[in-house]
Amino acid sequence: MVEIIREIDEQLFLFLNGIHNEFFDTVMYWITYKYTWYPFYLILLLIVAWKYRWQGVLMMVGVIIAVGLSDQLTSGFMKPYFGRLRPCHHPDLQGMVHVVGGCGGRYGFASSHASTTFGLAMSLWLMLRGWTHLFAYAFLWAAIVAYSRIYVGVHYPVDLFVGASAGIGVGWSVYVIYCYITKKVFGMPIQSKALEKEMNTG
Repeated sequence: MVEIIREIDEQLFLFLNGIHNEFFDTVMYWITYKYTWYPFYLILLLIVAWKYRWQGVLMMVGVIIAVGLSDQLTSGFMKPYFGRLRPCHHPDLQGMVHVVGGCGGRYGFASSHASTTFGLAMSLWLMLRGWTHLFAYAFLWAAIVAYSRIYVGVHYPVDLFVGASAGIGVGWSVYVIYCYITKKVFGMPIQSKALEKEMNTG
């Protein structure tokens, strides 16, 4: 069964990775480049801190913890433990993979891009859904970033699926623990849903 899944995974990767052109090479390079999004993260931090003051800073600390743990789970544990070669490093796929911007480290299971972006999306949505439902679109952004990893030739679909699942799980777990701790310390969970309810009834 594992071999069948692996074969399907490789064939699906080759099919999706084979759909490319010069224009999207440039687009996907910048989408997958992690530093592209740093200004967005900074702006988001400032906006949330401006709206919710110190409570907003606490929420963003929770989000940062979720992202950091998602990255450690995949890059720090799963990649060295499972040791699955990236498609661009696999000897059987040499000459068959369209690579954009370099191959990166040897191992790719599971994708830290997928885990961190979905961890970020999940924790942002949970923390800030009381403010605006637009944060649900963070999952679409995370999916596009994850797909870009197939496009640039560095991850199989299963790498992304497992990484995304890990990020969602970590984001939810951190949120539950964060709300429990902030409720114990401050008397209420520090997240926008609780804050908006308090402002509307106050």
